[in-house]
Amino acid sequence: MTFHDLENALEANPELFPRFELPDGDYIPAHAHVTEVGHVVRNFIDCGGQIGKEEKILLQTHVGNDTDHRLRSDRFAKILELGNRVIPSADLDVDVEYDCCVVAQYPITEATPDGEHLNLILQRGRTQCRARERRKSETPAGCCTASTVCC
Repeated sequence: MTFHDLENALEANPELFPRFELPDGDYIPAHAHVTEVGHVVRNFIDCGGQIGKEEKILLQTHVGNDTDHRLRSDRFAKILELGNRVIPSADLDVDVEYDCCVVAQYPITEATPDGEHLNLILQRGRTQCRARERRKSETPAGCCTASTVCC
């Protein structure tokens, strides 16, 4: 889901309470706050020597002791509006950062109204071998046959 899509979902449902649904079906606690809106740039070189760049928007959540406070969609939209000062494009995808045992990042896949909630569905991020994927697309047999090394 892009930043723009998330803004639209929040603005269309201002009275609802956003609820982040984790990939296993659990939820980030309802009293979590969105404490940062960030623009993340990752420059890298993959195992095949190809240089790349990824950009995304990262929303940091924080679960504090104030269990009576809940973030409504209209307030969340205002926080995102502040984020416009640091993001270069609303067309970037959005990840949610959550600290539960370890800090993890989850892409938002969709926003679905459900009663008093706006469910923000999170999926697991995945690692990949870009060199392998490039080789698969370049050769009909794929890259990882017995006689070929991917990286």
